[in-house]
Amino acid sequence: MSAPDPDLLSTWQFELPTELIASRPPAERDESRLLVVDRATQSIIHSSMRDLPNWLRTGDLLVFNNTRVLPARLFGFRTATGGRWEGLYIEQAADGHWLMMCETRGRLSPGESITVIPAREWNQAAETGFRSGYSKSLVLTLVARDAEGQWVVRPESSLTAVDLLEQFGCLPLPPYMGRKMADDDDSVRYQTTFAAEPGAVAAPTAGLHFNERLLSRCAEAGVQRSEVTLHVGPGTFRPVTSERLSEHCMHEEWCRLPQSCVTALTETRARKGRVIAVGTTCVRTLESAAIASHVFPAPWEGRTSLFIRPGFPFKAIDCLLTNFHLPGSTLLVLVSAMTGYELLMEAYRQAVSERYRFFSYGDAMLIL
Repeated sequence: MSAPDPDLLSTWQFELPTELIASRPPAERDESRLLVVDRATQSIIHSSMRDLPNWLRTGDLLVFNNTRVLPARLFGFRTATGGRWEGLYIEQAADGHWLMMCETRGRLSPGESITVIPAREWNQAAETGFRSGYSKSLVLTLVARDAEGQWVVRPESSLTAVDLLEQFGCLPLPPYMGRKMADDDDSVRYQTTFAAEPGAVAAPTAGLHFNERLLSRCAEAGVQRSEVTLHVGPGTFRPVTSERLSEHCMHEEWCRLPQSCVTALTETRARKGRVIAVGTTCVRTLESAAIASHVFPAPWEGRTSLFIRPGFPFKAIDCLLTNFHLPGSTLLVLVSAMTGYELLMEAYRQAVSERYRFFSYGDAMLIL
């Protein structure tokens, strides 16, 4: 039998029982299970996140993504008609306009205005047809729609985007969690403990497993840590729609490799330690920087649309800690570029069989 074609989307599908999709996190961040995949021995071992320090070595470097998820999901109504509207803030342009994804019944038009109300007051206001039930509002004017169907929007306010989102928005949970509105628990658990740079619309989920206790135990084991930034964009929610992966266009995301991480990378290489990316966003940041730089490591920032597929020559990282990803997703393909197709599919078969929890609030996989 010939090997499956890695360019075909169908190659990356697998059966996933819906009950394995985690809609809530474990009681403690480091309580998640850990599936350890050793490329050298082609072995798969069942472990736990609390045992992570035992799988690492003195002199290794953990690289985290310190992005902070914005309360980027907005709720409101079409000012002229009162029709319900939902939006997802993506980013702010240099001219102050916002880029957004919008959802409503009917067709939106340039020049139309949207009245946004505080997310926590949405349900009550909807019951009255938006005639009352909200304490304040924000008007957004639709300017134009781009080629990808996203809207350029002008907020009618002098406040910063971050300030306005804090007042009106809520965290944008992935659709597979089955909850439209994030709650108080999500406001804590859908952020990493080291989140510092606001700008993401989805969490770098591999980092969600770390609390101060686990970080301290890794440090006690002689494992160093450093940080990069990649603001996770809406591409994390978008499925691959083309049958051939070579025809898929990745959504661009802004990222930065700072001097502090460059120094840590250089010192790690000098002591023969391993660079362990915590999450696929760290992989894409480090490998994008390696591609862009004549000499690596070197400080870099820019926008990346890097799609890592089998055959990719990794230059920056040695190991990867990641969550379990959607069937047919670009993230699954990225992980396969490290493990090889057969070893990854066997790991996922075992994860399903052993009832591991999948996706953002799910369990983790360590690839050595």
